Order: sequence, then structure tokens, then C-alpha cells
Amino acid sequence: MKNNDAVNAFLALGQESRLNVFRLIVQKGDVGLTPTQIHEMLGIPNATLSFHLKELMQAQLITQERQSRNLIYRPNAVHTAALVEFLLDNCCGGQSCLPKPLTRKVKAL
Repeated sequence: MKNNDAVNAFLALGQESRLNVFRLIVQKGDVGLTPTQIHEMLGIPNATLSFHLKELMQAQLITQERQSRNLIYRPNAVHTAALVEFLLDNCCGGQSCLPKPLTRKVKAL
């Protein structure tokens, strides 16, 4: 991923309503959401929602598919994964920064 692509994605996600729309679409995954469903869940006015969806699409964070008379918005998983990889690419000198899984000791009854 190029720096410019990452900057565009971060600019798109840097607005609270757009971030909420993106998170909602990501939660639905491949099922996707229509603008009507997003409006009902988040209460964003239609004109404003249309603007936010356009911005997220231009940042390549979501995709749009027409199904009959409906538009379905889904996360662009490839681009989102590339963005996360871009962020963590040089993290901790190439070593994992994540803590090792904690193991819980189970007391015998």
C-alpha cells in the first residue's frame, strides 16, 4: 500500500459519522447493508449518509453492488487488511508486539 492510499483511508475514517458507518458495514461483512438500513441504525440523514458512503468508497474502504433497486455496501476486506498491514509492517522491529496468550490455570475440584 502506498502512503497516499493510507492517508486517504485515514482521512475518510477521521470523521465520526463515517467511522460509525464503516464500523457498521464491517460488522455486517459479506451480507452488507443498504443505505436505508444504515439510516435506520445510525439515524444519519439520507443526503449526509450518501456523502459519507461516497467518501468511504473513494478511500476504497467499502464496495457498492446494485441488487435490483437496492445498493448494497460491503467492506473492502482486501484494502482494509492492506491498511492494517501497512500500519503494522515495521512494528517492533519485525517482531510480534502482541503479548503471548495468557494461559489460565484451572483449579481441580
